[in-house]
Order: sequence, then C-alpha cells, then structure tokens
Amino acid sequence: MPAAPPVSCLIYTLNEEVNLPHCLASLRWCDDVVVVDSFSTDDTTVLARAAGARVVQHAFTGFGDQRSWSLENVPLKHPWALVLDADERVPPELVAELTRCLAAVGTEVAAFRVRRRFYLWGKWLRYSSLYDTWVVRLVRVGRVRYVNRGHAETQVVDGKIEALGQDLLDENHKPLSEWWQRQDRYATREAEFEIAQPPGSWRGLVSHDPLVRRAALKGLARDLPWRPLWFFLYAFLVRLGFLDGWDGLRFCLMKAAYHGMIVRKKRALRKLQPA
Repeated sequence: MPAAPPVSCLIYTLNEEVNLPHCLASLRWCDDVVVVDSFSTDDTTVLARAAGARVVQHAFTGFGDQRSWSLENVPLKHPWALVLDADERVPPELVAELTRCLAAVGTEVAAFRVRRRFYLWGKWLRYSSLYDTWVVRLVRVGRVRYVNRGHAETQVVDGKIEALGQDLLDENHKPLSEWWQRQDRYATREAEFEIAQPPGSWRGLVSHDPLVRRAALKGLARDLPWRPLWFFLYAFLVRLGFLDGWDGLRFCLMKAAYHGMIVRKKRALRKLQPA
C-alpha cells in the first residue's frame, strides 16, 4: 500500500449525521481526522468518535471564522490540512495526487485549489452547477487564514496557490427541503454582504486566477435588474446547463430562485437603512 499523504483532515459539521458517514468513509487513508462541530443536537459527534475522529466544538459565526479558528487552535499532526464540509468526499484519485504533489512541493507553495464536483439526485450536474468551480482547500498550516465573505469564505494566503488536477466530490444526502432552508439562511448572509460592497469592477474578469474571475463576475452581477432571470439564462444556456437534461433545468431554476431570495432580502434590508 502506498504511503498516505502528510495531511490532517478538518471536517466542519452541524447536525450532519446523514452526510458525515460518507465523508468519513472516504478518509480511511488519513490518520488525523478532526471534526469541528458547531454543537450538533443529532448523532454527528457520536458517529465521528465511533469512526476514530477527534471532535472539537466551537460556536459558528461564519465559515471563514470557523475554518480559521480550527487552523489556529486545534493541534494537527501534519503540516498540511485538507478543509472539508461534511457533504464532501475525497476520491482515491485525489488522495494519490496529494501523495505525489506533497512529496515534491516547494516551500513557496502555501495552498492548493481544487475543483468541486457537485452531485444532486445521484447525478453529477456538470454544466448546471457551473463546473469547474475552484476552492482553496488544501493549506499549509500557519500560512493561510480564512475570512467570512457573505455566506461563504475567502482566504488570505502567505505564498503561492497551486492547482490540483483531481476533483473533490460534493453530494448532500439530506432531503431537498433542507436545501431550501439552507439557501434561505445563505441568502440572508449574502444580502448583508452585498449591500456593504462597492460596485463591481470589470478588471478581475481578465485575471489568470479563476478565483479572482469568479469573484469579479459575481460582483458585476450583484445589482443587475432581473438578476434571477439573467442567472438562469447564464447557467442554462451560456454554461450549457441544458446538457444535464431535466435535472439541469430543475437545478438552474432552483439557483435562480436563490438569487431571487437575495434580491428580496437586499430590498428589505435597504428599507431598514436610515434615509
């Protein structure tokens, strides 16, 4: 059996007893798995400990805050940390790539970005999920700090960011009703974030960094009139979401509805602002 990569795995959870077993099963190669739990009320922590993972608990104030807190306060066995959500899985091909890359990586590299492959209804929604979407998830401990950015996060990296060739798999096994509840929470955070931002700039669209291009595109789209419609047309036609069939149509409509939530919440927040 080839040697495992020198990587600790951090999994972030809140009531994830449905998804966590799938994530943990994909990490049997790792000898340092830490579940960072936001005080779950289901069997998340029980399942984590039964699988041999360490469990630490910390109040959740944002994805960036939670990731940075764990990287700064939880002792890890290895110099590299793989940052995971409970609905994500690490396929064997990605593990093999981690082993190869980290055996030869230079000290100037502080992080790796990876593509996330999104599954819904048991199917990879290659086009309607806007693949390929890059996220910075493999980090050299002590060289990366995460920062809240709307409902998600961005990162401050002390060094170069390289790219991995294999994908991280993302598949939530909870019912669709939970997806809608989650989108409602995310839309609130996103609305609050967008209102505080300056107007978007075209400059980032020509960047070589896909993370910068994505942020620039989102910034420019923030205040478009008929934003949900434009998102649907972009995802379904421009990004070829129709190639995912009926599932692609459903998902594009769902994501357009999410953008409608953000628009409505921004409108409500602006009404509360002093004149």
